[in-house]
Amino acid sequence: MDITLHETVSRFIRFCDDGRLLGWHERNGGNLTYRMSASDVSGCRPAFNNDSEWHSIGVVAENLANEFFIITGSGKYFRNVPLDPAGNIGIIETCDKGANYRVVWGLEGGAVPTSELASHILNHSVKKHASGGKNRVIYHAHPASIVALTYVLPLTSRDFSRALWQSETECPIVFPDGVGVVGWMVPGGSAIAEASCELMRRFDAVVWAHHGLFCAGVDMDTAFGLMETVEKAAEIYIKALSCGLGIRQTLSDDDLRAVAKAYGVVINEEFLD
Repeated sequence: MDITLHETVSRFIRFCDDGRLLGWHERNGGNLTYRMSASDVSGCRPAFNNDSEWHSIGVVAENLANEFFIITGSGKYFRNVPLDPAGNIGIIETCDKGANYRVVWGLEGGAVPTSELASHILNHSVKKHASGGKNRVIYHAHPASIVALTYVLPLTSRDFSRALWQSETECPIVFPDGVGVVGWMVPGGSAIAEASCELMRRFDAVVWAHHGLFCAGVDMDTAFGLMETVEKAAEIYIKALSCGLGIRQTLSDDDLRAVAKAYGVVINEEFLD
C-alpha cells in the first residue's frame, strides 16, 4: 500500500508544508509528532516493518507504551517532506514500557527521529494524561515574531500571556489559559524537555526563549491554529510597538473577561489584575 495516501499521513505531510510556507521552518528547523489513533494504526499497519531494531528514547513514558507516532526526521527539511515523505518522516512504535522505540515505516536512508524526540515524548505523556487521552499533536517551530518578543518582554508566562491576549481579540478565546515561557536552555536534551513538561501541565503553548514555540493540540488543525494565533498576536504587538508611539490603548482586563464569558471559556485569572 502507499501509506502516504492514508488520510492522516497525508494531513501530516500537508501540515509540514503549511508551516514551511509560513517561514517557520528555516533549513532543518522544527519538528512535529502525531500520536496515532487505533483506526490510524489499523489503516497503516499493512505497510509496517516489524523487524526493525529497538532504540532508547532517552526518557520513560509508561502511559505511551505500545503507541505509534508519525514523526519528522532529525536534520530533515520540512520543504522536502512532500517531495520524499519516506525519506523525511516516519512512523515509530514504542515498547511495552514506554522507554524504547523502533521505526516501522519511513525514515529511509539511515534517517532517525527528530533530535527533540525526548521533549516530544514527555510532552505527549503529560498532555495525554491532562486531556484524558484526547491530545494527539506536539508541534515545535520557529515563528519569528514570538521569538523576537523573547528579547524585549520579561520572560514570564504572565507577561507573555497578557501581551498576546491584548494584541488580538481571538487570543483569550483560543488560549484562555495563557502561554508558558521557558528561559533559554540548550535544545534537544532532557532538561528542556522536563522544563517544558512542567508548563505543559497548565498550557497548550510554551515559548522557548530565543528559540521557538511548542504547541499541543487534540488534532492537527487545533495545534497548527494555536501556533498561527500566537504568532499573529506577537506580530501585531511588534508592529504596534514599531510605530514608535507606545501602546496608547488596548483590551482591559474586564474586556478580556467579557470576551471569555461571551465565548464560554474560562480565562486564567492568575494573569489578570
